[in-house]
Order: sequence, then C-alpha cells, then structure tokens
Amino acid sequence: MATQDLPAPQSARPKLLERVRDAIRRRHYSYRTEETYVHWIKHFIYFHQKRHPNDMGEAEVTAFLNHLSRERRVAASTQNQALSAIVFLYKEALGRPLGWLDGLEWARRPERVPTVLTAGEVQRLLAQLEGTKWIMASLLYGAGLRLRECLKLRVKDIDFEYRQIIVRDGKGAKDRVTVLPGAVVEPLKQHLVRVRALHEKDLAAGFGDVELPNALDRKYPRAGYEWGWKFVFPSYKLSADPRGGVIRRHHVFENFLARAVKQAARSAGIAKPVSSHTLRHYAACRTMPSLRM
Repeated sequence: MATQDLPAPQSARPKLLERVRDAIRRRHYSYRTEETYVHWIKHFIYFHQKRHPNDMGEAEVTAFLNHLSRERRVAASTQNQALSAIVFLYKEALGRPLGWLDGLEWARRPERVPTVLTAGEVQRLLAQLEGTKWIMASLLYGAGLRLRECLKLRVKDIDFEYRQIIVRDGKGAKDRVTVLPGAVVEPLKQHLVRVRALHEKDLAAGFGDVELPNALDRKYPRAGYEWGWKFVFPSYKLSADPRGGVIRRHHVFENFLARAVKQAARSAGIAKPVSSHTLRHYAACRTMPSLRM
C-alpha cells in the first residue's frame, strides 16, 4: 500500500481542543469567542466525568444545558452561549452536527427596565473623568458606541471632516456609521497626536505591528505597521499576542474604562446602578449635551 494511503497514526491527530481552536481561527472568530467556546466545552466534558464528546450526543448535551438552567440558574444569554459552543464543537470540530435537543429547558430571560441617565447625571459623571477615559466615556454616550466597539476603534475609521465614526464588525457582525460628537473632536485630535508619537516610538524600537482582522496580515503583510490601522485607544505597554506570541501594542482592557465609570458614578453621587453600557442607552445618533473637560 502506498504511503499516502495509510491512515494517520492516532498520536499524530491533534487533540480535541486544538481542533476546536483551529476551526475557530479558520473562521476568523475573535480571541474572546475562542476562549469562551473552549471554556464551555471544558465544562461540558467535565460535567460528564471527562467522557469524550464522540461518545456522547444529544441526550448528554441536553442534560448539561438543563443543569445550567436548573442548578446553576444561569441567565438565558449564558445558556445560549454554552449551547453555541457545543453546537460548534460537534458541527465544525467533530464533523457531526447535533440533532434535535428533545427535553431542553430554556433559561428564562428576565424582563428588566434598563438604567437610563438624565442629561444632568451624565454631565456630573463625565465631570469626574479626564483625559482618555473622558473621551471614551463621551463616545459611548454621544456616539452610542458599545464598550467593545470603542476599544476596537481604528484611526482610519474616524472621519473628522464628516464628523462621523465607522463602526466595523459591530453587533451581528455588521458595520454602521454613527456621529462623532462635536464636543469630542478637539480632545480626540490631541489624543491622536500623542498616540501617533507612541506609534513612532514603537517603530523606532522595532515594533509597531498591530493585530489585523480577517487574516489581512497575510494579504497585506505591511498593513499592520500603517498609522491608519492603529487602535485609537492603545494599551500603555506592549504584550505578546496570545495566539502567535508576536509582541504588539493591543488596545486597552475593558476594565480600563469600566472601573473608571463606576467610580465616577459614585463620586458624582448617582444612586442608580451605572456601568459603561448605561452610557449608550438610547444614545446612538443623539445630540450630546454641552460637555467640558
């Protein structure tokens, strides 16, 4: 028999989670999605005493999801997240799509009224912030950006002349255009001057590369070094890319703004439960009240 006809030895086959990660990366999912899917797949396997998913099926998946709903009392969104991870595991990594999950008990989606701040409360909150955190919080409120959308903003997607921001790969993997609030224009321009100086410093030190979406780095190898692709809100330090180990300057972490907003709300004497997401409720494409640095 020819060598190419021999089946690969069992030891040469990639491990299950490696196959999952490879399937995720081939579809250009975010690193955050990758970590979330791997997290739930591990929980599924450990729930069934480390049985291999190939030896399980719809009944075991249903039992795990019902456990999340009954005993863990997770939110509906969390149960859906776990379901998506397991469906991906079977369909994309194992090549064995799941059938109907008979007996699945869906977690109830609670009906809650969102927290909405008044214009006066927003002004009091923003008055407690300064610098980069003020700019980011003002964009969440005035441009209706979600926190992740703000973090992933690139220089090329801000248009000062048309006073607009292009949001790439937003909710539902869709692009959209939103307003660039007038009160943020000058502070943001000054901020970008400092960011560009940081970029030039990185280039001089032999760095300056940035993560690109959808494997564009393979199509345009030098694009990651271009100014337009830089994150508007870069981290203050370089770090290793968790997927390839490349030393890069990523965007700031979520808690950079999230913690600042909560502290600002307390300092402003706002009794409502406030998060960074609260700032964007009903804020998209709306005129901002007069703001000050």
